[in-house]
Amino acid sequence: MQSNKTCQLVEQYLGYLTVIKGRSENTIKEYRTDLLMFLNFVMHSRNTPVLNGNFSLVNIDFVRSISLNDMYAFITYCKNELHAAPGTRARKIVSIRQFWKYLKTKAHLIENNIAEELETPKLPKRIPKYLSLEESVRVLTQSQKSPRDHCIITIFLNCALRLSELGSLSLDQVDNEVIRVIGKGNKERKIFLTPAVKRSINNWLQIRNSSNLTTNALFISRRGTKMTTRAIQNVVKKYIISSGLDPKSISAHKLRHYVEPQIMGSITQKSSKSA
Repeated sequence: MQSNKTCQLVEQYLGYLTVIKGRSENTIKEYRTDLLMFLNFVMHSRNTPVLNGNFSLVNIDFVRSISLNDMYAFITYCKNELHAAPGTRARKIVSIRQFWKYLKTKAHLIENNIAEELETPKLPKRIPKYLSLEESVRVLTQSQKSPRDHCIITIFLNCALRLSELGSLSLDQVDNEVIRVIGKGNKERKIFLTPAVKRSINNWLQIRNSSNLTTNALFISRRGTKMTTRAIQNVVKKYIISSGLDPKSISAHKLRHYVEPQIMGSITQKSSKSA
């Protein structure tokens, strides 16, 4: 039986995204958060607040009663009250748009998709920020005493993997030449390894494979279990701080964007000289 602490229509939609569209766990979590926040806002605006996460009143008739003005009022609330950044507001708009599209074209529960007219806020154009060669070397040098951590940092800096992609790597996705990555939409792509990445992986595997492990994960914790994404984040943060860099502006999510492409090939060579 459907729990009252979830919205049945939303969960049906998220099930479609998971099973049919192959969306990632993080994407599903973001959509659920955005949609329940929006529905909660509408209910509060109609003096029917959600109590203890009870969305039992949100049925298809309630959804049909929602107007475009409700949607814009929610985005305004996100901006003025929650101080949500343009990118965050844009994501919430996409969540609403896609849900209404599903209700019309897939579930056939509504006849008019009013969310088609919902406009996204203009996003500011930003010049990409990169770690300099010196900063990259500092981070790599700080991690050299730990082959596992050094491998994590090296892959982030050279392969531009997302945090979730790196965290889900298994042994059978890595060989001497490429890493096969399962990315967004369950799509697979191949990343050819630089000499720096090959060396860091080989050094780590010599230690990893010396233990009798039951997990096939590439990166393991001290307990011999698969590392969580939070643990990987903590590894990155540790070496960002020890390198004297700002952990608020550089994270595991952003590290893959931070190295100038033309300097990546020389990172390991210079870090080795600094050791």
